Amino acid sequence: MVICYNFMSCKQTRNPPRSPEPAPIDSGPLTGYLGYALRRAQLKAYTDLIATLEEVALSPGEFGVLTLIHQNPGVRPADVCKVLGILKTNFVPVLASLERRNLVERRNSRHDRRTLALSLTSAGVSLLERACALQAEHEARMAEKLGVRDRDRLLHLLNKLADSF
Repeated sequence: MVICYNFMSCKQTRNPPRSPEPAPIDSGPLTGYLGYALRRAQLKAYTDLIATLEEVALSPGEFGVLTLIHQNPGVRPADVCKVLGILKTNFVPVLASLERRNLVERRNSRHDRRTLALSLTSAGVSLLERACALQAEHEARMAEKLGVRDRDRLLHLLNKLADSF
């Protein structure tokens, strides 16, 4: 390594000494706590999903919104929030962003003009199709790590836990 203090005088030095490796951190009982283990697994899974959906510039939350609207054309924004556990105040900018990208449109409901009905545009359907293919790749990676049987078992247990509250 060469360290130059000025261009006229440079001197050759050896590589600086490395700092010692930090000692491993003892997590104590944390890894035995269900909530902690769920959160760690969720962070790993979401990190992979975020990277996977980067190609279509969607967050996992936006993917969920598009999927729900696609499955339920004409759904009310309040119902999307309820099913996905999104606060209405947090949903407004998500919906506005999806509308700006011409993926979602709001119309007055045919049944009640006071409420809005959401649907995907043709661009939204096309983008969601690609996002679903990417999601399938993510799911395959998850199944590969767990094995198909354990993946199905874990999914069953997580749904059971979520439905019990």
